[in-house]
Amino acid sequence: MPELPEVETIVRDLKKKIIGRTIKAVWFDAPKLIKPSAKNLQKIKGLKIEDIKRRAKNILIYLSDKKLLLIHQKLTGHLLYGKWKIKKIQNSKFKVQSLLKGPLEEVVNNYIHLILYLDNGWQMALSDLRKFAKILFGSQEEIENLEEIKKLGPEPLEKNFDFKKFKEAITKKSGKIKQVLMDQNVIAGIGNIYSDEILWEAKIHPFRTVKSLSEDDLKKIFWSLKKILSEALRLRGTSVSDYRDPAGKKGYYEVRRRVYQREGEKCRRCSALIKRVKIAGRSAHFCPKCQKI
Repeated sequence: MPELPEVETIVRDLKKKIIGRTIKAVWFDAPKLIKPSAKNLQKIKGLKIEDIKRRAKNILIYLSDKKLLLIHQKLTGHLLYGKWKIKKIQNSKFKVQSLLKGPLEEVVNNYIHLILYLDNGWQMALSDLRKFAKILFGSQEEIENLEEIKKLGPEPLEKNFDFKKFKEAITKKSGKIKQVLMDQNVIAGIGNIYSDEILWEAKIHPFRTVKSLSEDDLKKIFWSLKKILSEALRLRGTSVSDYRDPAGKKGYYEVRRRVYQREGEKCRRCSALIKRVKIAGRSAHFCPKCQKI
């Protein structure tokens, strides 16, 4: 699932492309992804894109008439900017083909289920292999005041997110530190990839409980969090799976991963073999020598 660095990369790229554009038309072939209804999304036609922001893993596209389009890419979704043609093949099935040569032709970018047609002749599209993404269209006030949005924790890369705020957020929650880091109501935007990477950097075992962490441990996690997320953002995210940027290109953090999905490989710090264990149905990757419990 795209996490903070991937979603922020998409938002920053699209900000340069779609701000000020008017939506001329909309096409979709997976109405179940759209809330409150696919019919309601037709009202997006004629609205102007005024801004685009990220909140946790959500993409918020602010429109004229005080409307808001929220897109959560979930497991395999990513937003693209390009040009496509739609061909109906049989029954209600469609084939969407990129008109631009290059990365947008890659298979992972060809699961298009939503297209917004812009007034400059370009399009913004959602590619989503598993069709798990969430598309929500309504008033700004209504969407911004949804409980799932209001409950989100602080943004870890904001300048005012200091160690004091980090400690307050983390210590409010009990449980294993990896799970707490991934809780969007504790800190926004961190998922499976970067919780593993942050804890490796801090030399903290993912099964350590929050209550067992010393002040020094918390400081190590805090500074590791800042370092890893900033580095991943600079390298435009991780593409071990479906994530691609709006041009259809991979992120570069993939080659810098220290532990995530490196089970059986040598630790880059001590050469011990990276292990993978399950924690509440999710995988945790760690070095058994550097990250002792």
